[in-house]
Amino acid sequence: MAHPDLRGLVPPEAARAFTAGDEWLALTLLRRARDAQAPGTVNWAVLERLVGLVLIHVLREVEGTFALERADALLDAAGQPRPGLDWLEAGLAG
Repeated sequence: MAHPDLRGLVPPEAARAFTAGDEWLALTLLRRARDAQAPGTVNWAVLERLVGLVLIHVLREVEGTFALERADALLDAAGQPRPGLDWLEAGLAG
């Protein structure tokens, strides 16, 4: 799992929307949070990875896979593990 401080990147509203079954709202909120980060940074990559996972969850596999490829390359280069959808649920606790 990625560094605990990075969990704060997950907007609580996105976590609530995802766990409530509103994946499209979660996707919108994650994209907004991602776009607020500098492209190519670890913060951006964490949110891009979550965007990709939600895209795959809503059966947008091609878009999601491309997002994962972009994010995972940056996370791997920075020595950060790859967060999963469990971060959305964890966003409710934080």
